[in-house]
Amino acid sequence: MKIVIDSLIPFIEGVFEPYAEVVYLKGEDIRHDDIADADALVIRSRTRCSASMLGGSSVKLISTATIGTGHIDMDYCSERGIFVSNASGANAGGVMNYVLSALYGVASRKSIRLDGCSFGIVGLGHVGSRVEAAARELGFKVLRYDPPRAEEEGGYDFCSLDYLLENANIVSLHLTLNDSTRGMADEAFFAKMRPGTVFINAASGELVVDPALKAAIPKLGAVIIDAWNNEPSVDKELVSMVDIATPHIAGYSYQGKQRSTATVVRTVARYFDIKPLLEFFPETEIKELEAVKLDVRGKSQGQIASLFQYNYPIFIDDFMFRIDPDGFVGLRENYSYRREFFID
Repeated sequence: MKIVIDSLIPFIEGVFEPYAEVVYLKGEDIRHDDIADADALVIRSRTRCSASMLGGSSVKLISTATIGTGHIDMDYCSERGIFVSNASGANAGGVMNYVLSALYGVASRKSIRLDGCSFGIVGLGHVGSRVEAAARELGFKVLRYDPPRAEEEGGYDFCSLDYLLENANIVSLHLTLNDSTRGMADEAFFAKMRPGTVFINAASGELVVDPALKAAIPKLGAVIIDAWNNEPSVDKELVSMVDIATPHIAGYSYQGKQRSTATVVRTVARYFDIKPLLEFFPETEIKELEAVKLDVRGKSQGQIASLFQYNYPIFIDDFMFRIDPDGFVGLRENYSYRREFFID
Protein backbone atom coordinates (compact mmCIF):
# COMPACT_ATOMS: atom_id res chain seq x y z
CA MET A 1 0.00 0.00 0.00
CA LYS A 2 1.21 3.51 -0.85
CA ILE A 3 0.03 6.73 0.76
CA VAL A 4 0.92 10.24 -0.45
CA ILE A 5 0.67 12.81 2.35
CA ASP A 6 0.86 16.59 2.47
CA SER A 7 4.03 17.17 4.48
CA LEU A 8 2.53 20.16 6.32
CA ILE A 9 -0.21 18.15 8.06
CA PRO A 10 0.87 18.23 11.72
CA PHE A 11 1.44 15.18 13.94
CA ILE A 12 1.28 12.70 11.04
CA GLU A 13 4.92 11.95 10.27
CA GLY A 14 5.78 8.37 11.22
CA VAL A 15 2.19 7.30 11.85
CA PHE A 16 1.65 5.21 8.71
CA GLU A 17 5.21 4.02 8.10
CA PRO A 18 4.75 0.64 9.85
CA TYR A 19 1.87 -0.20 7.52
CA ALA A 20 2.55 1.40 4.13
CA GLU A 21 4.99 3.07 1.80
CA VAL A 22 4.65 6.76 2.61
CA VAL A 23 5.61 9.73 0.44
CA TYR A 24 5.56 13.27 1.90
CA LEU A 25 5.24 16.24 -0.44
CA LYS A 26 4.12 19.83 -0.04
CA GLY A 27 0.47 19.94 -1.00
CA GLU A 28 0.86 22.30 -3.94
CA ASP A 29 3.69 20.17 -5.33
CA ILE A 30 1.72 16.91 -5.57
CA ARG A 31 1.31 15.94 -9.24
CA HIS A 32 -0.28 13.12 -11.22
CA ASP A 33 2.98 11.17 -11.48
CA ASP A 34 3.36 11.24 -7.69
CA ILE A 35 0.00 9.57 -7.13
CA ALA A 36 -0.20 7.28 -10.18
CA ASP A 37 0.44 4.16 -8.07
CA ALA A 38 -0.88 5.51 -4.75
CA ASP A 39 -3.76 3.92 -2.90
CA ALA A 40 -4.57 6.94 -0.73
CA LEU A 41 -4.06 10.68 -0.60
CA VAL A 42 -3.98 12.58 2.70
CA ILE A 43 -4.12 16.27 1.81
CA ARG A 44 -5.14 19.83 2.64
CA SER A 45 -6.74 22.46 0.42
CA ARG A 46 -3.45 23.21 -1.38
CA THR A 47 -3.80 19.97 -3.40
CA ARG A 48 -6.28 20.30 -6.26
CA CYS A 49 -7.72 16.86 -6.96
CA SER A 50 -9.06 17.37 -10.48
CA ALA A 51 -10.01 14.76 -13.06
CA SER A 52 -6.72 15.35 -14.87
CA MET A 53 -4.81 14.90 -11.61
CA LEU A 54 -6.58 11.69 -10.62
CA GLY A 55 -7.19 10.17 -14.04
CA GLY A 56 -5.45 6.84 -14.57
CA SER A 57 -4.23 6.66 -10.97
CA SER A 58 -4.85 3.84 -8.52
CA VAL A 59 -6.17 6.20 -5.83
CA LYS A 60 -9.05 4.67 -3.88
CA LEU A 61 -9.30 7.13 -0.99
CA ILE A 62 -8.82 10.88 -0.54
CA SER A 63 -8.84 12.05 3.07
CA THR A 64 -8.56 15.82 3.46
CA ALA A 65 -7.66 17.46 6.75
CA THR A 66 -9.93 20.38 5.86
CA ILE A 67 -13.57 21.17 6.48
CA GLY A 68 -14.44 21.87 2.88
CA THR A 69 -14.00 19.75 -0.24
CA GLY A 70 -13.95 22.53 -2.83
CA HIS A 71 -10.43 21.49 -3.89
CA ILE A 72 -11.67 18.02 -4.87
CA ASP A 73 -13.69 17.13 -7.99
CA MET A 74 -16.43 15.33 -6.10
CA ASP A 75 -18.39 14.37 -9.23
CA TYR A 76 -15.35 12.69 -10.74
CA CYS A 77 -14.59 10.85 -7.51
CA SER A 78 -18.18 9.65 -7.27
CA GLU A 79 -18.14 8.40 -10.85
CA ARG A 80 -14.83 6.57 -10.33
CA GLY A 81 -15.65 5.13 -6.92
CA ILE A 82 -12.99 7.15 -5.08
CA PHE A 83 -14.03 7.56 -1.44
CA VAL A 84 -13.63 11.12 -0.13
CA SER A 85 -13.71 12.19 3.51
CA ASN A 86 -13.11 15.50 5.27
CA ALA A 87 -12.47 16.68 8.81
CA SER A 88 -15.90 18.16 9.35
CA GLY A 89 -16.18 20.06 12.63
CA ALA A 90 -12.52 19.76 13.59
CA ASN A 91 -11.97 23.53 13.44
CA ALA A 92 -15.22 24.57 15.14
CA GLY A 93 -13.67 25.52 18.47
CA GLY A 94 -10.87 27.49 16.87
CA VAL A 95 -13.24 29.48 14.66
CA MET A 96 -15.54 30.19 17.61
CA ASN A 97 -12.52 31.56 19.52
CA TYR A 98 -11.56 33.67 16.51
CA VAL A 99 -15.04 35.18 16.22
CA LEU A 100 -15.20 36.08 19.92
CA SER A 101 -11.69 37.50 20.13
CA ALA A 102 -12.21 39.52 16.95
CA LEU A 103 -15.66 40.78 17.93
CA TYR A 104 -14.72 41.90 21.44
CA GLY A 105 -11.37 43.20 20.26
CA VAL A 106 -12.80 45.41 17.52
CA ALA A 107 -15.65 46.53 19.79
CA SER A 108 -13.08 47.77 22.31
CA ARG A 109 -11.10 49.62 19.63
CA LYS A 110 -14.18 51.28 18.14
CA SER A 111 -16.17 51.82 21.36
CA ILE A 112 -19.01 49.55 20.23
CA ARG A 113 -21.34 48.54 23.06
CA LEU A 114 -22.33 44.88 22.75
CA ASP A 115 -24.92 44.81 25.54
CA GLY A 116 -28.35 44.05 24.11
CA CYS A 117 -27.02 43.29 20.63
CA SER A 118 -28.59 40.67 18.36
CA PHE A 119 -26.10 38.14 16.96
CA GLY A 120 -27.07 36.88 13.51
CA ILE A 121 -25.54 33.54 12.56
CA VAL A 122 -25.79 32.57 8.88
CA GLY A 123 -25.22 28.81 8.75
CA LEU A 124 -25.68 26.52 11.77
CA GLY A 125 -23.35 23.63 11.01
CA HIS A 126 -20.54 22.53 13.33
CA VAL A 127 -18.94 25.99 13.47
CA GLY A 128 -22.11 28.07 13.50
CA SER A 129 -23.54 25.94 16.30
CA ARG A 130 -20.43 26.50 18.43
CA VAL A 131 -20.64 30.24 17.79
CA GLU A 132 -24.33 30.17 18.68
CA ALA A 133 -23.71 28.39 22.00
CA ALA A 134 -20.97 30.88 22.92
CA ALA A 135 -23.11 33.87 21.93
CA ARG A 136 -25.92 32.67 24.16
CA GLU A 137 -23.51 32.18 27.08
CA LEU A 138 -22.44 35.79 26.59
CA GLY A 139 -26.02 37.03 26.73
CA PHE A 140 -26.65 37.86 23.07
CA LYS A 141 -30.03 37.42 21.47
CA VAL A 142 -29.32 34.98 18.63
CA LEU A 143 -30.91 35.09 15.18
CA ARG A 144 -30.45 31.86 13.20
CA TYR A 145 -30.57 31.31 9.43
CA ASP A 146 -30.03 27.86 7.97
CA PRO A 147 -32.69 26.59 5.52
CA PRO A 148 -31.65 22.89 5.53
CA ARG A 149 -31.65 22.74 9.33
CA ALA A 150 -34.86 24.75 9.54
CA GLU A 151 -36.54 22.20 7.27
CA GLU A 152 -35.21 19.29 9.34
CA GLU A 153 -36.34 20.87 12.61
CA GLY A 154 -39.69 22.20 11.43
CA GLY A 155 -38.53 25.80 11.31
CA TYR A 156 -38.36 26.15 15.10
CA ASP A 157 -36.33 29.19 16.19
CA PHE A 158 -35.07 30.00 12.69
CA CYS A 159 -35.70 33.16 10.69
CA SER A 160 -35.46 34.33 7.10
CA LEU A 161 -32.23 35.83 5.82
CA ASP A 162 -33.96 39.17 5.24
CA TYR A 163 -35.20 39.28 8.83
CA LEU A 164 -31.75 38.45 10.17
CA LEU A 165 -30.00 41.10 8.08
CA GLU A 166 -32.56 43.74 8.98
CA ASN A 167 -32.44 43.06 12.73
CA ALA A 168 -28.99 41.77 13.65
CA ASN A 169 -26.28 44.01 15.09
CA ILE A 170 -23.67 41.35 14.29
CA VAL A 171 -23.73 39.13 11.18
CA SER A 172 -21.33 36.18 11.07
CA LEU A 173 -21.08 33.85 8.06
CA HIS A 174 -20.64 30.12 8.67
CA LEU A 175 -22.05 28.59 5.49
CA THR A 176 -20.63 25.87 3.31
CA LEU A 177 -19.63 27.19 -0.11
CA ASN A 178 -21.75 25.75 -2.93
CA ASP A 179 -23.60 26.97 -6.02
CA SER A 180 -26.44 28.40 -3.94
CA THR A 181 -24.24 30.28 -1.45
CA ARG A 182 -21.46 31.53 -3.72
CA GLY A 183 -21.64 35.34 -3.87
CA MET A 184 -24.67 35.50 -1.56
CA ALA A 185 -23.23 38.50 0.31
CA ASP A 186 -23.84 40.89 -2.57
CA GLU A 187 -25.08 44.46 -2.91
CA ALA A 188 -28.65 43.52 -1.94
CA PHE A 189 -27.37 41.56 1.07
CA PHE A 190 -25.45 44.51 2.51
CA ALA A 191 -28.23 46.97 1.65
CA LYS A 192 -30.55 45.12 4.05
CA MET A 193 -28.17 45.52 7.00
CA ARG A 194 -28.78 48.26 9.52
CA PRO A 195 -26.09 50.97 9.87
CA GLY A 196 -23.40 50.06 12.36
CA THR A 197 -23.65 46.30 11.88
CA VAL A 198 -20.51 44.24 12.57
CA PHE A 199 -19.83 41.86 9.66
CA ILE A 200 -17.67 38.75 10.08
CA ASN A 201 -16.57 36.24 7.46
CA ALA A 202 -14.43 33.39 8.74
CA ALA A 203 -16.00 30.79 6.42
CA SER A 204 -15.23 31.18 2.71
CA GLY A 205 -14.15 34.22 0.73
CA GLU A 206 -16.32 33.24 -2.22
CA LEU A 207 -19.46 33.80 -0.14
CA VAL A 208 -18.82 37.54 -0.51
CA VAL A 209 -18.84 39.85 -3.52
CA ASP A 210 -15.86 42.06 -2.77
CA PRO A 211 -17.00 45.25 -4.56
CA ALA A 212 -20.31 45.06 -2.69
CA LEU A 213 -18.51 44.73 0.63
CA LYS A 214 -16.20 47.64 -0.17
CA ALA A 215 -19.18 49.83 -1.01
CA ALA A 216 -20.90 48.85 2.24
CA ILE A 217 -17.96 49.42 4.59
CA PRO A 218 -18.73 53.11 5.31
CA LYS A 219 -22.18 52.03 6.52
CA LEU A 220 -20.99 49.11 8.65
CA GLY A 221 -19.76 49.39 12.22
CA ALA A 222 -16.82 47.03 11.76
CA VAL A 223 -15.66 44.36 9.29
CA ILE A 224 -13.67 41.26 10.23
CA ILE A 225 -12.36 39.07 7.39
CA ASP A 226 -10.40 35.83 7.62
CA ALA A 227 -11.52 34.18 4.34
CA TRP A 228 -10.84 35.86 1.00
CA ASN A 229 -11.65 35.60 -2.67
CA ASN A 230 -8.78 34.35 -4.87
CA GLU A 231 -6.61 33.09 -2.02
CA PRO A 232 -3.68 33.38 -1.70
CA SER A 233 -3.74 36.48 -3.97
CA VAL A 234 -5.98 38.63 -1.80
CA ASP A 235 -7.41 42.06 -2.59
CA LYS A 236 -4.95 44.39 -0.84
CA GLU A 237 -7.32 47.34 -1.04
CA LEU A 238 -9.93 45.33 0.88
CA VAL A 239 -7.30 44.29 3.42
CA SER A 240 -6.57 47.97 4.07
CA MET A 241 -10.27 48.81 4.43
CA VAL A 242 -11.39 46.23 7.00
CA ASP A 243 -10.92 46.38 10.77
CA ILE A 244 -9.41 42.94 11.24
CA ALA A 245 -7.73 41.04 8.40
CA THR A 246 -6.16 37.61 8.84
CA PRO A 247 -4.87 34.96 6.39
CA HIS A 248 -7.55 32.28 6.77
CA ILE A 249 -6.26 31.01 10.11
CA ALA A 250 -9.47 31.20 12.18
CA GLY A 251 -9.52 27.45 12.68
CA TYR A 252 -5.78 27.11 13.36
CA SER A 253 -5.96 26.02 16.98
CA TYR A 254 -3.76 23.32 18.43
CA GLN A 255 -6.78 21.23 19.38
CA GLY A 256 -8.30 21.74 15.93
CA LYS A 257 -5.17 20.43 14.24
CA GLN A 258 -5.12 17.46 16.59
CA ARG A 259 -8.73 16.65 15.70
CA SER A 260 -8.26 17.08 11.95
CA THR A 261 -5.18 14.84 11.85
CA ALA A 262 -6.92 12.25 14.02
CA THR A 263 -9.85 12.29 11.60
CA VAL A 264 -7.78 11.68 8.46
CA VAL A 265 -5.67 8.97 10.11
CA ARG A 266 -8.71 7.14 11.45
CA THR A 267 -10.41 7.37 8.05
CA VAL A 268 -7.47 5.73 6.31
CA ALA A 269 -7.27 3.15 9.08
CA ARG A 270 -10.94 2.20 8.72
CA TYR A 271 -10.80 2.05 4.94
CA PHE A 272 -7.71 -0.17 4.82
CA ASP A 273 -8.41 -2.00 8.11
CA ILE A 274 -5.30 -0.81 9.96
CA LYS A 275 -6.55 -1.78 13.41
CA PRO A 276 -3.79 -0.17 15.55
CA LEU A 277 -4.72 3.26 14.15
CA LEU A 278 -8.51 3.10 14.50
CA GLU A 279 -8.44 5.19 17.69
CA PHE A 280 -5.38 7.32 16.82
CA PHE A 281 -5.15 10.73 18.46
CA PRO A 282 -2.01 12.91 18.63
CA GLU A 283 -1.37 13.62 22.28
CA THR A 284 0.59 16.52 23.68
CA GLU A 285 2.59 17.01 26.83
CA ILE A 286 2.73 20.78 26.35
CA LYS A 287 0.86 22.30 29.30
CA GLU A 288 0.72 25.76 27.72
CA LEU A 289 -1.28 24.41 24.78
CA GLU A 290 -3.98 22.64 26.76
CA ALA A 291 -7.49 24.06 26.26
CA VAL A 292 -8.73 26.36 29.03
CA LYS A 293 -12.13 27.27 30.44
CA LEU A 294 -12.94 30.96 30.86
CA ASP A 295 -15.50 32.15 33.38
CA VAL A 296 -17.37 35.16 31.91
CA ARG A 297 -20.17 35.26 34.46
CA GLY A 298 -20.72 38.70 35.96
CA LYS A 299 -17.88 40.27 34.00
CA SER A 300 -18.08 43.54 32.08
CA GLN A 301 -17.55 43.80 28.33
CA GLY A 302 -14.06 45.16 28.91
CA GLN A 303 -13.13 42.33 31.28
CA ILE A 304 -14.42 39.75 28.79
CA ALA A 305 -12.49 41.42 25.97
CA SER A 306 -9.31 41.26 28.09
CA LEU A 307 -9.87 37.55 28.79
CA PHE A 308 -10.32 36.77 25.11
CA GLN A 309 -7.33 38.86 24.03
CA TYR A 310 -5.09 37.27 26.65
CA ASN A 311 -5.95 33.81 25.36
CA TYR A 312 -5.99 34.76 21.70
CA PRO A 313 -4.33 38.14 20.93
CA ILE A 314 -5.88 38.41 17.49
CA PHE A 315 -4.37 41.77 16.62
CA ILE A 316 -0.96 40.11 16.32
CA ASP A 317 -2.33 37.98 13.47
CA ASP A 318 -3.92 41.09 11.96
CA PHE A 319 -0.64 43.05 12.18
CA MET A 320 1.46 40.26 10.66
CA PHE A 321 -0.90 39.95 7.71
CA ARG A 322 -1.16 43.69 7.05
CA ILE A 323 2.59 44.16 6.83
CA ASP A 324 2.90 41.27 4.37
CA PRO A 325 -0.36 40.40 2.56
CA ASP A 326 1.70 38.75 -0.18
CA GLY A 327 3.00 36.37 2.45
CA PHE A 328 -0.41 34.71 2.80
CA VAL A 329 0.88 31.16 2.24
CA GLY A 330 3.93 31.56 4.45
CA LEU A 331 1.91 33.01 7.32
CA ARG A 332 -0.37 29.98 7.22
CA GLU A 333 2.40 27.45 6.87
CA ASN A 334 4.45 28.93 9.72
CA TYR A 335 1.52 29.72 12.01
CA SER A 336 2.02 28.99 15.72
CA TYR A 337 -1.08 27.04 16.67
CA ARG A 338 -2.91 28.60 19.61
CA ARG A 339 -4.72 26.77 22.37
CA GLU A 340 -8.51 26.80 22.40
CA PHE A 341 -10.68 28.28 25.09
CA PHE A 342 -14.28 27.57 25.96
CA ILE A 343 -16.54 29.70 28.08
CA ASP A 344 -18.67 29.05 31.11
